[in-house]
Amino acid sequence: MRTLVPTPKFRRAYRKLAKRDRALQRRLDDVLRQMQSDVFAPALGTHKLGGALSELWACSCGYDCRVVFSLEIDEVSGREIILLIDIGTHDEVY
Repeated sequence: MRTLVPTPKFRRAYRKLAKRDRALQRRLDDVLRQMQSDVFAPALGTHKLGGALSELWACSCGYDCRVVFSLEIDEVSGREIILLIDIGTHDEVY
């Protein structure tokens, strides 16, 4: 099981989305739990990004909502972490 590590940018975007739509917040929370247990679950639609974001991954949390993240190794524990970078609509995060 990987650990989720949100960046400050992700936290701000999450709070903004959650405040705007409570149903979306519940869906986001479900997606984050699923990412923690299996980031490559088919329901998430996890895919590698290209171009300027080629080192990053994204997954879907609804029709027009994406979570952008990076898979990294924690230097202290040596375990793999999911660094949550941004969340929002397709146009906002890409």
